[in-house]
Amino acid sequence: SGKEGEDEEAEFVERDPTGRYGRYNEILGKGAFKTVYRAFDEVDGIEVAWNQVKVEDVLQSPEDLERLYSEVHLLKSLKHKNIIKLYNSWVDTKTKNVNFITEIFTSGTLRQYRKKHKHVDMRAVKNWAKQILRGLLYLHSHNPPIIHRDLKCDNIFVNGNQGEVKIGDLGLAAILRQAHAAHSVIGTPEFMAPELYEEEYNELVDIYSFGMCLLEMVTFEYPYSECTNAAQIYKKVTSGKKPAALDRVKDLEVRAFIEKCLATVSKRLPARELLMDPFLQKGDDAPSGASSPEQSQTDSDQGGLGSYQKGVSFREEGKRSRDFRVKGKKKDDDTIFLRVRIADLEGHVRNIHFPFSIEGDTAMSVASEMVAELDLSDQDVTTIAEMIDAAIVALVPDWRP
Repeated sequence: SGKEGEDEEAEFVERDPTGRYGRYNEILGKGAFKTVYRAFDEVDGIEVAWNQVKVEDVLQSPEDLERLYSEVHLLKSLKHKNIIKLYNSWVDTKTKNVNFITEIFTSGTLRQYRKKHKHVDMRAVKNWAKQILRGLLYLHSHNPPIIHRDLKCDNIFVNGNQGEVKIGDLGLAAILRQAHAAHSVIGTPEFMAPELYEEEYNELVDIYSFGMCLLEMVTFEYPYSECTNAAQIYKKVTSGKKPAALDRVKDLEVRAFIEKCLATVSKRLPARELLMDPFLQKGDDAPSGASSPEQSQTDSDQGGLGSYQKGVSFREEGKRSRDFRVKGKKKDDDTIFLRVRIADLEGHVRNIHFPFSIEGDTAMSVASEMVAELDLSDQDVTTIAEMIDAAIVALVPDWRP
């Protein structure tokens, strides 16, 4: 069996600089700039994806790389169930490749999955759409907003056995953004909003791309497949001509919803509003996050020096669903202990304690972590973050969220 052991070791064709991740020679996917390999994390004992991105044409100066590093650092802190987790990344100076280690996805991209499973109920498509929008809402709620810029069905990934959908390739989007700053238009023209061709754009470019993803999900074809090259697409997009596939969408509700996403930027709705659209709410037993938070200052019993409490309850369709309380206690100069109390409809109460570092944490990152750990609905992230902000400001008046 000694020989067998040697064989197994030899399976890795490359390791990362820390020696934690080993790459196999098995390609999971290939794009214009990127190759994805199967890899293994020896610390956690899990399979991961090793994404190799060719960047020599894009990143030429040390400043470019520096900017990329800071952006990737931010991406590592993202934690949301509809965003692919980025575990690690480094630049291979010899090959001029950037390597990203990310979560691995079993069923491939939404594009492949949809092609394989053509007879899927509209309800499933709505479910996928909601998950994509929740991921976008999370990205866009950051300050400044994190803009994906290259969203398409090829970089939305599916976990078939869970029905989970996650947005990926944010690292690649970061590289594309560097290139964009250098005034080169790269991206996927079929999915690019018209204003992306100009210098001024905001996070709503992702909503436009989301509309194109939805169009591809219902028609099974790439938008603008009637065009033969990028220049033709560019002409159509910038002159406001919609893709021919839109006329093939017979379901008028679906078409109207897609058109909202493809509207000119001044009329385009953000993710938060699209999530509340009747089209996505319909056919769902439970309303998803169409809740309006009701703020209430509560419970004088837990006052006292150095502590603070705030509560909020969510109402969904007139019924009270969940009750949050955030209480803060100052421990030392840098740490505040926060206690979050969550009571659900059935009266189950959970108390979660976690430290908050005034120096290192943001309310959004801590709230996202909690939502991921506790499986709360994604609508709650921003509310919890606001409550954490308020709790900290009450205890450390000069703290700025």
